[in-house]
Amino acid sequence: MDGPAPHTFVFFPEGAYGPTNNCVGIGDVLRRRGHRVVFIVEESFKGTLEEKGFEERLMRLSAPADDDADEIPGQFWKDYIRETAHLFRKPTIEQLEGFIKPTFEALCDGARHVDERLVEILDEVEPDVTVEDNVVAFPALPASGGRWARIVSCNPAEVKDADVPPPFSGYAADDRSGWSEYWAEYDRALGPLQASFSEFCAERGAPSLPAREFIHASPHLNLWIYPREVDYARASPLDTTWHNLEASVRSTDEPYEPPESLVSATGPLLYLSLGSLGSADVGLMRTLIATLADCPYRVIVSMGPQHAELQLADNMTGAEFLPQASILPQVDLVITHGGNNTVTESLFYGKPMVLLPLFWDQYDNAQRMHETSFGRRLSAYEHEPGELRGAVDERLSDDALGGRLAELSARLQANRGTEYAADLLEATARTA
Repeated sequence: MDGPAPHTFVFFPEGAYGPTNNCVGIGDVLRRRGHRVVFIVEESFKGTLEEKGFEERLMRLSAPADDDADEIPGQFWKDYIRETAHLFRKPTIEQLEGFIKPTFEALCDGARHVDERLVEILDEVEPDVTVEDNVVAFPALPASGGRWARIVSCNPAEVKDADVPPPFSGYAADDRSGWSEYWAEYDRALGPLQASFSEFCAERGAPSLPAREFIHASPHLNLWIYPREVDYARASPLDTTWHNLEASVRSTDEPYEPPESLVSATGPLLYLSLGSLGSADVGLMRTLIATLADCPYRVIVSMGPQHAELQLADNMTGAEFLPQASILPQVDLVITHGGNNTVTESLFYGKPMVLLPLFWDQYDNAQRMHETSFGRRLSAYEHEPGELRGAVDERLSDDALGGRLAELSARLQANRGTEYAADLLEATARTA
């Protein structure tokens, strides 16, 4: 590359496709600029980043259950979501004890298990900047003394503020009824675990964690991903280490062409995706497929890990994995679980949404899209078929919404978040 010598950037995303895909988009820009890019990934992801041209360093978040078994990327979380799906029918305040707490317990256990291995990797690779996209701290990063960046690729309610609804609640920003009760249950359910995990961070040479937090803010660089048209107003502005990428859409997905049967048919083209984890709920997927089967739509379905148990209708096509970033520009509307990647990518391409949240920050994203009128929130399990069809038709026929989305999309595409992130990371590396 021309100019200064290349730097080494290490990306450490959570072991799921959402954070990994986000980091791939930024890492691809840095790689094309001539830098060395290394991904720290779970052993189950072995080879997936190498196929995209990156170096890999492997680690484990837990001891292997069966040394002879072939592991599937992210299989732990697919199994976990399938086993806990019955909890998603409960109000979010009740999910704190039954789902959010054990999820954080599993994440904290993983951080404890892997910390020694992270120290080894950082010592061997010697990164100029390490980029973390996780929801719990990994003490090896701040304890290393090197420069590191944090990416918040979940809903920005994860970064707590007095004027922002509690995380994972799905509560409205302009209605504070229930906030205090939710925070009290949050502290009761998660407080002891958070305190114990903070002690572990300090024992490993990292700072203690602030109250209610499971992860540190970086003293060097912090990034979040939410277009300003839908972001929250804050009582306390974030400090100058924080930068909003607004969208972080990768350009590494392979091209996609719908089959001729859909191309030659008529009707709006929809994309249905509950993410790699949500689509593991076979019953819900079958319900949605049946609802859309007799509608005047054409539907591309991201079928997920249980694809063999799903039967698509004649107006549909799909596969276990689909190149989402290549599909979104072609569709008219997105039916989604409300994952942060899908939400911000849909806005990037100017697509209206119908949102069916299942867990974690999906409730927050669904509510935020609903209250800013960029999407319509429905209950994933309690909506009637007519409600889903009506929401789709309502969004598609709203010309004013179409204009707002077109303006938002044009602005985001003219100022790509992946390029901005690469600029900020390069500047952080130069100050090392």
